[in-house]
Parts: sequence; C-alpha cells; structure tokens
Amino acid sequence: MSDSQQPTFLVSAYSDPVVVRINGKANYLNCNSFREFIEQMLSEERHRFLVDFDNCQGMDSTFLGILAGTALELKKKETPGTLTLCRLSERNQELITNLGLQNLLIISTDEADAEVCSAFDSLDNEEVSDAKNVLKAHENLAAADEQNVAKFQDVISFLKNQVEQDESK
Repeated sequence: MSDSQQPTFLVSAYSDPVVVRINGKANYLNCNSFREFIEQMLSEERHRFLVDFDNCQGMDSTFLGILAGTALELKKKETPGTLTLCRLSERNQELITNLGLQNLLIISTDEADAEVCSAFDSLDNEEVSDAKNVLKAHENLAAADEQNVAKFQDVISFLKNQVEQDESK
C-alpha cells in the first residue's frame, strides 16, 4: 500500500514570509530535509514562515515536534518570528490542537495567507522556460554547497518531473 507520489516539500525561500508547501505525508522518513531547511532559514535571520497543508495527507509526531521546535525557536528571537499554518484539513488541525501546538503557532483561516500559499498551485501551469529557470536556480544552489543537495533534493526532483512532463506535451 505505498503511495505512488513521493512526499515533497516545495519552498519559496526568498519570499517573506518563507513559504513551504507539504505534498503527501510529513513524517520521520522525510522531514529531515524540512528541518534542515528551517534551520538554514533561521540562521539567515528569516523569522516569518507560512506552511501550506493543502496537499498534506497526514503527519506524525516527529514532524509535529519539528513544528513545535521551530515555533519555540522563533519565540526566542530578539525580534520574535511567526510560524503560520494555512489550508489545514480537519484531521491535520485536530492533530495540531490535540498536542496544544495552537498555543505556539498560528493557525490561519485568513484568505490572504491562503492566496500566498496557493502560489504553488500555479506551478502546474508554469511555462517550461519558467520551470527550467527555477530548476536551474535550485541546481545552482546544490552545486554551490554539497549540504544544499539534501536541502533541495525534493524541489529539484519535483521541478525535473515538471519540466519533463511539460516538454512531453
């Protein structure tokens, strides 16, 4: 009973807030790259994060612990940051509230946040050249520092598949 779609974390690292979209299940098997990405963004003094759960099919306690740790870390900053979750399914919101995480982070029902998150929805309609440019930029990051390979492998894989699909149309 394996899911044919590999779970991925798509990121918009240069936006403010930093946006992360979860596709598939977020769990101990795949959340290390998410944690490393968040740590990198925190080290670059990024303080605002928006996580899109629209395509998240579930999460486990390890991933929830990473969210909690991120929220706690953001509260310690000289200028406290925010971790906002948007487009949560009823089940995912239940998982978060059962652990009391709503006291550490923001659960957004704001349409503006949903619009920011939905920016990833248009990736399916991107022109091939745009997807190629985004792919090349992430490949450059991976080439610049070996540690970035793990951080962006999911994004690179997604974009390669997107380019291949677009080119075969």
